[in-house]
Amino acid sequence: MSLKNKRLEVMQFLEKDVDALMEKYLIPIDSIWQPTDFLPNSETTDEAFFEEVKEIRELAKELPYDFWVVLVGDMITEEALPTYESWLMEVEGVNQVDGGGNGWSKWVKQWTAEENRHGDVLNKYLYLSGRVNMKEIEITTQHLIADGFDIGTDRDPYKNFVYTSFQELATYISHNRVAKIARKNGNKRLAKMCQIISGDEMRHHHAYSDFVDRIFKVDPSQMMMAFHYMMKQKITMPAHFLRESGDKISTAFEEFSNTAQRIGVYTSTDYVDILQKLIDRWEIDKITNLTDEAEKARDYLMKLPARMYRLAERMKIPENSYQFKWVEPALIK
Repeated sequence: MSLKNKRLEVMQFLEKDVDALMEKYLIPIDSIWQPTDFLPNSETTDEAFFEEVKEIRELAKELPYDFWVVLVGDMITEEALPTYESWLMEVEGVNQVDGGGNGWSKWVKQWTAEENRHGDVLNKYLYLSGRVNMKEIEITTQHLIADGFDIGTDRDPYKNFVYTSFQELATYISHNRVAKIARKNGNKRLAKMCQIISGDEMRHHHAYSDFVDRIFKVDPSQMMMAFHYMMKQKITMPAHFLRESGDKISTAFEEFSNTAQRIGVYTSTDYVDILQKLIDRWEIDKITNLTDEAEKARDYLMKLPARMYRLAERMKIPENSYQFKWVEPALIK
């Protein structure tokens, strides 16, 4: 049997559990938070609405330039959701056509619906803040969706679930750190908003990690090989094609990453920490019945964090802020 057919067989075998997994990891639409829970109520009196907007704009002045760059980059990444859904819908074993779609396509759609709220609430908040150039942000967002992405997973469900397990934890870290900076600067509304977004990301991380756990139980060698492949080639961030107006594809991503590292929102050390957490979460040191090739892959993975920590310690991040078109220059008080 080909690897492709084996993966399809495993996905079909695991599909029986998807409804229970959705009940465990996703929240009913009528119960979950919505963007309006964190934004000024436009249905109230003009005076009350504009007082809330005024408060948002005043508190925005207390937050540093690099913070806004990271918040904008995080929002744009969330707003590129159509790319992620269309990619996952093409994964082997996800069928969105026959009979209205299978359990896996139902998962992708409901996961997307939860994720959609993140970009929505951050977009509206940024618009009200008065600290960013929304036209430039919108151009970047449209470019990112139009450019798509290639995360090196092809249609392989094993590789894609490694990627989503990793990426959901990375976005949890980023939103959680942004929340802490906002709270430190007295912006409780923004802090609470980012904190609850990070909570969603952590739930989704646990879900995708659970998918991988289940695959390890039925196809351990090939799951190990997929994990090895993804970490050897390195995880590509979803916004790796980020660009500003008039620039070429991917030209803004490095400066955005440097900014996130400079203020400690997401660093190279965090990348290695996530790798170690996945190794521990899936207990790959205890997995049995591996082929010789998969045993070598496990050995590589077990040694990889130590090597990557040494590389992370030597990384130098530019000290000066890059001037993005997205964010107005730092305000002078």
